[in-house]
Amino acid sequence: MITQIKGLHHVTSMAGQAQQNSDFFTKKLGLRRVKKTVNFDAPDVYHLYYGDEFGTPGSVMTYFPFPNIAQGRQGAGEVGDTYFSVPKGTMDFWKDRLVAQGVTGLSESEIFGEKRLRFDGPDQDSFSLIETDGDNRTGWQHGDISAAEAIQGFRGASLRVKDAAATGELLRYMGYEQIDSQANHTRFAIAGGNGADIIDVEAVPRASDARQGAGSVHHIAFAVENRAAQLEVRKALIDTGYQVTPVIDRDYFWAIYFRTPGGVLFEVATNEPGFDRDEDLAHLGESLKLPTRYEQHRQQIEQLLEPITD
Repeated sequence: MITQIKGLHHVTSMAGQAQQNSDFFTKKLGLRRVKKTVNFDAPDVYHLYYGDEFGTPGSVMTYFPFPNIAQGRQGAGEVGDTYFSVPKGTMDFWKDRLVAQGVTGLSESEIFGEKRLRFDGPDQDSFSLIETDGDNRTGWQHGDISAAEAIQGFRGASLRVKDAAATGELLRYMGYEQIDSQANHTRFAIAGGNGADIIDVEAVPRASDARQGAGSVHHIAFAVENRAAQLEVRKALIDTGYQVTPVIDRDYFWAIYFRTPGGVLFEVATNEPGFDRDEDLAHLGESLKLPTRYEQHRQQIEQLLEPITD
């Protein structure tokens, strides 16, 4: 069994408009934009990162905004909801705030005994705020959102799959433990994790396959401390029969990827080196940062990208 994974590192989705995306996460949810860079494989497309003050692993939502992308279609083989953790007793604050901000799709419920407020992202992405007792992480203090109310990071995410048993077996191998189940949902958790340590598996055996597009999660990333731990995880996965990519340098972390039995793309990412490797902490996410191989093309790339005003 793998023991190096500590919870989520980041979740990466696809979007339509970059400005709309940035406004939603920084102004409506009060997250900090910690990096403005480009897609490694398509430098005419932004890669935007949002999180807490430092871009701490377990807090970072990232996006590829494609201006002409088609809308995604929900179904099996994808991440369903992404859960954000908020302090106990703040649900009324968040409900009032999201209503005032014109956020759609709001609904209140309970999931595994936790109060939950579901809402739509700007491209009909599916999110939930979950009141979490004992989460000591500090959210980004921004504008009219204080530290006592701010999003603390991820709580976790749900996976929507046809074969829940196969996905559950993989999660157990990755160090998760089944802790509860209700209806067609099974909850897994990592003991002593980083706070972003919950995965819910939703069984949808008759659902159509998801189609990726705007509002779809591209991949979900799990956190390991460093490159040595990542190599141990990679070997364990390969020895178990998974097809795993070589280690890829993503500037702010190193990454490996593999496809799960349920069709979801998993990444394992390192906590090192972090988002302050090329920007001062006080100015994270302000200027456009390019991978080294694209720096010589900066002028052309900047002309292709939609301007983002803060």
